[in-house]
Amino acid sequence: MKFKLGWSLALLLVAAVALGGWWSQRDAEADANYKTAKLERGPLLAAVSSSGTVNPVRQVVIGSQVSGQIKEMRVDFNSEVKQGQVIARIDPQVFTYRVNQATADLESTRAAVLNAQANVGAATAAVSRARLDADNAQRDRLRKQELLDKQFVSQADFENSRNLAGTLAEALKVSLAQLEVARAQVVSAQAVVRQREAALSQARFDLERTEIRSPVDGVVIKRSVDVGQTVAASLQAPELFIIARDLSDMQVEAAIDEADIARVRIDQKVTFTIDAFAGRSFEGRVGQIRKAAVSAQNVVTYTVVVAFANPNAAVLPGMTANVRIVTEVRDNVLKVPNAALRVRLPGIEPVDLVASAPHGASAGASAGASAASAASAGAASASQPSQPQRAAGVDGGGRAPTRGRIHILGPDGKPRAFFVRLGVSDGLATELLIGAGTAVQPDADLIKEGAEVVISAGKPAGGPTAAARTGPGGAPRAPF
Repeated sequence: MKFKLGWSLALLLVAAVALGGWWSQRDAEADANYKTAKLERGPLLAAVSSSGTVNPVRQVVIGSQVSGQIKEMRVDFNSEVKQGQVIARIDPQVFTYRVNQATADLESTRAAVLNAQANVGAATAAVSRARLDADNAQRDRLRKQELLDKQFVSQADFENSRNLAGTLAEALKVSLAQLEVARAQVVSAQAVVRQREAALSQARFDLERTEIRSPVDGVVIKRSVDVGQTVAASLQAPELFIIARDLSDMQVEAAIDEADIARVRIDQKVTFTIDAFAGRSFEGRVGQIRKAAVSAQNVVTYTVVVAFANPNAAVLPGMTANVRIVTEVRDNVLKVPNAALRVRLPGIEPVDLVASAPHGASAGASAGASAASAASAGAASASQPSQPQRAAGVDGGGRAPTRGRIHILGPDGKPRAFFVRLGVSDGLATELLIGAGTAVQPDADLIKEGAEVVISAGKPAGGPTAAARTGPGGAPRAPF
């Protein structure tokens, strides 16, 4: 008897738990308070944010081509300089000595040229004398040849005359060779003169370079040396000054993440703020996208140069700018709050409007709409509805719009879930893309301007939250 009574109590307890869970779930659905917002239509701007450094568009680093001690400084920070103006001077004493030595060497080699030219003259006279002697000896040989034929001279006299003519002919050849040597010495001496002239020019050039001159008109924005400091120009020229050519034209060099760089284009509008100018916004344009990647701590960025006008020179070089690059602009599009993309209501089967919609179709937006990174928290795939995906852009990054889940309140006040396609985002709202083919889906006509979309699930009237009424694994929890 007691055994049957125990089984009866157990069955009653199980029935009570099941009834309580059913009642709890019914109350949660009936009494839940949903915080909603309306689907609105209007403009949408997608942007990429970053920070960068303000620099002059054109600046010149002034160095020194010679080594020495700084003897004189003629400019300081913020000094305005003109092209060719002397801005510093290195001690020229050593270089003056080098010029004097090179001058003396040049004069010595020029004297050597004169000496070599005199030797050429002497060698030329020796050649003339040797030629006369050789000609006379040759004529004497010919006369004695005739006299020998007539038996007027002896054979010995003829042979002596012939030998003398041969000797003088060879002497002429020696004189000619000596003349060529003398001429070569003149050429060599003249080459040495040119070497000494080049050495003198180099010494004078180094002496001139002891005067540091400004190559451009501008303003000194940096000075790295002072009087008495020694600069050493060995492998590279030491930096002495930095001169900005024109502070009315400035640029911001911003580091853009590799995930966003594909959305940045030349001549896109840029707005940025600077902490020194509270409440003021500056405008510029993308002037250059540098292809050289910068990797720091496994983060890859690309430098984007933003040009802007600085007519009063109020913005100073080196300031930090908070940059916002407008990558996409949409007019009159249907917008859903990003908070609605993060809502997950269990027990509601979503209607997939993505699979039925033509790719790229839009409700009030262009077919090539792009999604912004700010919508990433709310975009979800059908296979993983709880895992948000990053929204990507078709126009900017060449990637297709992503999908997300929203919950629309129907006429009966109950939410309907839909998988929808998302476009660009401004961080607060995301463009909602709906194809013409979605009209045949159940309740698809609920998605329209003015529709109430759930942005959070509040507490039920007079009871705990829906999450509090569920046990482990989502099972209903008993109300007692």
